[in-house]
Amino acid sequence: MIQSVLVANRGEIARRVFRTARALGLSTVAVYSTADARMPYVDEADAAVHLPGNAPGETYLRSELIVEAARRAGADAVHPGYGFLSENAAFAQGVIDAGLTWIGPPVDAISSMGSKIEAKKLMAAAGVPVLAELTPAEVSASDLPVLVKASAGGGGRGMRVVSRLEDLAAEIDAASAEALSAFGDGTVFCERYLATGRHIEVQVMADQHGTIWAVGERECSIQRRHQKVVEEAPSPLVERIPSMRAELFDAARKAAAAINYVGAGTVEFLADEDGAFYFLEMNTRLQVEHPVTEETTGLDLVALQFDVASGERLRVDPPPTVGHAIEVRLYAEDPLNDWRPQTGTLHAFQVGTRELRVDSGVEDGSEVSPYYDPMLAKVIAYGPDRTAVARNLAGALERATIHGVGTNRELLTWILRHPAFLAGDTDTAFFDKHGVGPGVDDAVVQVSALAAALADAAGRAAPVRVPSGWRNLASQPQRKSYRVGDVEHEVAYRLTRDGLVVDGNITLLDTSPERVVLEVDGVRRSFDVAAYDGITCVDSSLGSVALHPVERFVDPAHQVAAGSLVAPMPGTVIRVGVAVGDVVKRGQPLLWLEAMKMEHTIAAPADGVVGELKVEAGQQVEVGAVLVVVGEEA
Repeated sequence: MIQSVLVANRGEIARRVFRTARALGLSTVAVYSTADARMPYVDEADAAVHLPGNAPGETYLRSELIVEAARRAGADAVHPGYGFLSENAAFAQGVIDAGLTWIGPPVDAISSMGSKIEAKKLMAAAGVPVLAELTPAEVSASDLPVLVKASAGGGGRGMRVVSRLEDLAAEIDAASAEALSAFGDGTVFCERYLATGRHIEVQVMADQHGTIWAVGERECSIQRRHQKVVEEAPSPLVERIPSMRAELFDAARKAAAAINYVGAGTVEFLADEDGAFYFLEMNTRLQVEHPVTEETTGLDLVALQFDVASGERLRVDPPPTVGHAIEVRLYAEDPLNDWRPQTGTLHAFQVGTRELRVDSGVEDGSEVSPYYDPMLAKVIAYGPDRTAVARNLAGALERATIHGVGTNRELLTWILRHPAFLAGDTDTAFFDKHGVGPGVDDAVVQVSALAAALADAAGRAAPVRVPSGWRNLASQPQRKSYRVGDVEHEVAYRLTRDGLVVDGNITLLDTSPERVVLEVDGVRRSFDVAAYDGITCVDSSLGSVALHPVERFVDPAHQVAAGSLVAPMPGTVIRVGVAVGDVVKRGQPLLWLEAMKMEHTIAAPADGVVGELKVEAGQQVEVGAVLVVVGEEA
């Protein structure tokens, strides 16, 4: 009988498992890295054990440290969550060898699905449809486009789409190097790439007595860098082609039975618009998007994991799916800047209403570090009607308060209101077809900057409330500049006896350090302003804007010499492709950074010669650090 469970994970999934464990009367144990010492999940656990270090390789991927932490804290079971060691057969065996209950599938089942190459062979033998594997050396022009995939791991890493035969060798090398770094196994293979396929998966749950449930399908087709952004249940495609459901469920049960599966797992398929589908992989763990299945079935999948691990039987059939649920992943990243991860202090984080489910790993004051996945939270809406669910979710995201770290919030609301999404036209090429949204309009940025400047003026004039203050030199407007991304926005205004004087049809109605009320083109609008160190956040019905005040006089020490390439985010240098003295061409990759589980290329901005190389592979760098200097050829 399980009494205490250690969750070998962090963030929102640790909190999610703790929630169910507490409901079952179990005590909880967290493990945490140095960077995570003040994260909410650590405080919520009954006990916590420190894993010295920050990077996953030093902490959450050290299986011996996790097992020792369970022993020290008196836990008698280990739940792996997802990611990290959740699909590591050696870790599962180590937990079992230590006399602990492993809340996951059998070790042999994990091993059999650990290699995508071997998994496809097993599934084909079990009668599950698969895409033919292509040996990289034998790919011809007639096979293109192909997808290069890592045999081990997941999460979109070690994957490359290749459309030109001359690019194949380089992309295979890059995918192999990324896979080796991420999973310790550089083996890759190729398969036919379905550019407009649908990603559809089936949740399975199996007990130790031979019962296998196909609990429901999910569609997760909208992805960036082969990682999911929006997930929903049921699938719009399957709803359009109802005969698919029985076939998908049958294939998923066959897959689970073929490896004697026990516990929660997900069988992933790639489907075309006509309903044909092919096995992709089986995730031998709880999936990130499991909440949409819970919302539409009423099940607690984590509770079922505990039940199955304790030897309990499932009833004969799972409950039916009712209604519709949509989950969006709120990432700390900039979709308009190549999905660049964002780090820093999350000064305010208030997302959702009572009608929504929010599975979050952060709260007000949390630090978003560069060491881990950039997902802050999953926001889930449920209801009887898909269109209404999408509308409610988009509205809740717009009204959320998220200050201090940039996110993909605007992208998510744009997706949820996009005609193609509402029509259920959501294949894996969604972003290729439609882009990533327009971002915040410049006019909204400008009026938000004005509100920020007026709130700042009100704060400096307190306790006298603007606009009662005024300047004698009406010809000298007050000016203030803010930066959004790489663009600087200047606002100029005068506060006179008659009120606000500014370009455009704008009237100041009221102002304080926290709120500014303007009439813009005849429409009254309120702007909530929150100023923090180095950033001012403005929220209104027009959108949310993060503004970085620009100093009037730049400290020369902060200037960077021409030709210097600096780190766009904190991270780890994983490869260096040049040496001092090398002649490089514009766009040529010079080195690669890894931050938040994503790889970023630093390329030459122009033709030239590498004059200085400031870093080496394995080195940690902070944002703004000079990496390499490229000068003109002599």
